[in-house]
Amino acid sequence: MRILGLDVGSRTVGVAVSDPMGWTAQGVEIIRINEDEKVFGLDRLGEIIQETGAKGVVLGLPKNMNNSEGPRAEAARAYAQMVEDRFALPTDFQDERLTTVQAERMLIEEADISRKKRKKVIDKIAAEFILQNYLDANGKLTK
Repeated sequence: MRILGLDVGSRTVGVAVSDPMGWTAQGVEIIRINEDEKVFGLDRLGEIIQETGAKGVVLGLPKNMNNSEGPRAEAARAYAQMVEDRFALPTDFQDERLTTVQAERMLIEEADISRKKRKKVIDKIAAEFILQNYLDANGKLTK
C-alpha cells in the first residue's frame, strides 16, 4: 500500500511516496501553493494520489523544540482535514522537527549543490524524511 508524505509550508508542499511495500520513501515533486490566497494545490495533489494509487497521507507536524504546537502545526492539521474531506483518505502525522535541517545538511554534504538549487528541492527531500521516519516507526498508516 502506497502512502504519500507531505511537507506542508505556506508556499510549497513537498511530496514523497512510499514503495508498494511501504518500506522506502522517494521524493515526487514540490507543489506550489499560496496559503494567503487560499490556493492549496489540491488539484495537483489529487492527480498524484491517482497516479500513485496512494491509500493514505502522512503530514509533517512542525512542533516546537519543547514539544508544543504553534501556528504551523495548526496549518498542517487544517491541510490534513482538507485532504480527508476532498479525497476520503486517512491522514496521520509525523513529528517533523529538524527534517528540513537534515535535508539541507544532506544536500550540502552529499550532493554539494548551490543554495539556489537546494531551495528548489529541499521541501521534496524533507517530505522524504518525514515519510521515511513514519515508515520506520510505524510500518503502515496507523490512523
